Amino acid sequence: MGINLTNFIFSKSKNKRMLEFQDLDHLDGVSISSISANLYGNKRDDLVMFYFRDGANYASVYTQSKIVSENIKWNLNQKSKKISSLIINARNANCFTGRQGYKSLEKIADILAQKLTEKQKEDEEYPKKIKTKEIIFGCTGTIGETFPIEKIKNKIPELVEKIKYTQNKYIWMKAALGIMTTDTQPKLAMENCEIGNSKVKIFGIAKGSGMIQPNMATTLGYIFTDADISNEILKKLLKKNIETTFNAITCDGDTSTNDMLTIFSTGKVKHQKVENINEEKIKQFDKALNKVLLNLSKRIVADGEGASKFITINVKNCKSEKDAKKIAFSIANSSLVKTAIAGEDPNWGRVVMAIGKADVFIDLDKLLIKFGKNIIIQNGNLSNNYNEAEIAEYMKNDNILIDLDFCMGTKSFTVFTMDLTKKYIDINADYRT
Repeated sequence: MGINLTNFIFSKSKNKRMLEFQDLDHLDGVSISSISANLYGNKRDDLVMFYFRDGANYASVYTQSKIVSENIKWNLNQKSKKISSLIINARNANCFTGRQGYKSLEKIADILAQKLTEKQKEDEEYPKKIKTKEIIFGCTGTIGETFPIEKIKNKIPELVEKIKYTQNKYIWMKAALGIMTTDTQPKLAMENCEIGNSKVKIFGIAKGSGMIQPNMATTLGYIFTDADISNEILKKLLKKNIETTFNAITCDGDTSTNDMLTIFSTGKVKHQKVENINEEKIKQFDKALNKVLLNLSKRIVADGEGASKFITINVKNCKSEKDAKKIAFSIANSSLVKTAIAGEDPNWGRVVMAIGKADVFIDLDKLLIKFGKNIIIQNGNLSNNYNEAEIAEYMKNDNILIDLDFCMGTKSFTVFTMDLTKKYIDINADYRT
């Protein structure tokens, strides 16, 4: 099949648990094609298409950056109730490309709509005309470089020709590899659940390794289900579930111009109609969607640029969730905290510093801080059982847990992040060279 496994095979990630992948199989209503458009100057896959031959309901959330890529502008302008195709390119962000970047998408959409219409005539008993407004784009890569319209345009016929109507784990892996940039691992996840008495699937792929802090969602994430759910319900479910998943991760505190997270519903499983996200029959789906999103978002953090540690920061019992979230992100985005963890230094003073700069009122006399099971601060004072040697040994683990209890309320928030290593600097210093 020609899967390019270079980044995957030579991954330097120490988190081997994240190298395990579920076996995504066929999901009715989704077709996939992944090829090389030579965007990287080699034969790795860098152009991926998802084709919904009968259309798919969908909902998206996008970056809240004030500078956005041309593909996000395009997507926001499409008002179709159903999507026929999603096409994603790596290597070029199509941001700060202006009229050339947007016009390029118009040309690609025109050609793709024409070729998919021809495909409909070849394969369908009742073919339909595919419209450009039924096509959306994902772009990822370098900002400010001329969008490679000719390379992509010339590959559209091959992309359509190689559509696979029946999926297996290798085809899903190929697609996940095709959208990677500085990632060292593909990100895939799946869950099975029921709506009423009908079994449905939820599959997802994502990419992201750097420029990761959400301001809505983050990176590129694409979720697919064979359930029959309206755009309105999909939107509500997506917004609800990103708050503790894709909105609870950070690698470096930077929000991309290209962030998008989209869910597609092919409607191939016929089940009881869902009219409200609070209905009993949608609860299993709601939980399964959260699991898929959490799985993917954790994989992004574990594969953060140069990461050697996966860090979980639990902030508990604050007056409000807003306060808990501010404190958790203040710690997660602290370069001093992250470099100390990279150096396996139990420097809890840096955590205290990060709490203080979060600008949240706290009662120090109630503060509890733990690294793993090791109590460091209790009732605002250094614990009588504090043993730096034991904590230094704990810091050698690949997965680090920082627990903070403020004993001031009932609201909590958890953030996932990674350490800051010399490798992160190397990757980003050499990003374009």
